[in-house]
Amino acid sequence: MKLEISIPTELKEIKLAQYQAFLKIAKDNEDAEFLHQKMVQTFCEIDLKEVAEIRYKDVVEITNSLGKMFDVKNHKFINKFKMGGVEFGFIPNLDEMTFGEYTDLDTYITDWEQMHKAMAVLYRPIKKNGLNGTYDIEKYNGSITYSDVMKHAPLDVVFGANVFFYTLGNELLKSTMTYLENNKEIQTILHQHNSEKDGDGIVQSMLLLKETLSNLIELPNYQLTNV
Repeated sequence: MKLEISIPTELKEIKLAQYQAFLKIAKDNEDAEFLHQKMVQTFCEIDLKEVAEIRYKDVVEITNSLGKMFDVKNHKFINKFKMGGVEFGFIPNLDEMTFGEYTDLDTYITDWEQMHKAMAVLYRPIKKNGLNGTYDIEKYNGSITYSDVMKHAPLDVVFGANVFFYTLGNELLKSTMTYLENNKEIQTILHQHNSEKDGDGIVQSMLLLKETLSNLIELPNYQLTNV
């Protein structure tokens, strides 16, 4: 019997939960052939025993195709998307984020195993659409409200949101470092503070800040072509 499978050609055809599942498997496994099989199983949604029945050269062709799909240099930020007949919208104004939204997002955004919870903070059902693309979303009542739903979020939306925060964090890093380096008063205060504590000085403080912020905004590795 001939096996027919559906191979995704765009990130929007893949669910966040599928990507999370593959990352969990790939994290501590360096067996390339096994990972090839798991890629086909996970992203084409077939059983592992069915993957074993596919010709080797076809498995390689499929994984190369999937790899090219992930090897995208630019991920477009998507502020609205529909899922299950419901339109979800990104937080309209980040400056108006509540303390609960901020602390939950800060907890989840750097952990791919919890990315569905971060998405539940960032995107909620749109209550009302206004003029010029404006809209209102539901009040935040904790990530648990839509975290399971967000496991089904399309991967292009998830990647776009991550790149958005990476870019935002990068700009924050640049502006913060420039401000500290150019503001003599702040330099003096930090220098005095560091001298009293351990004598490290302003240069070490800024380098530490730069390293810390850089780690926080580091993008995960999307390249799957070498597995």
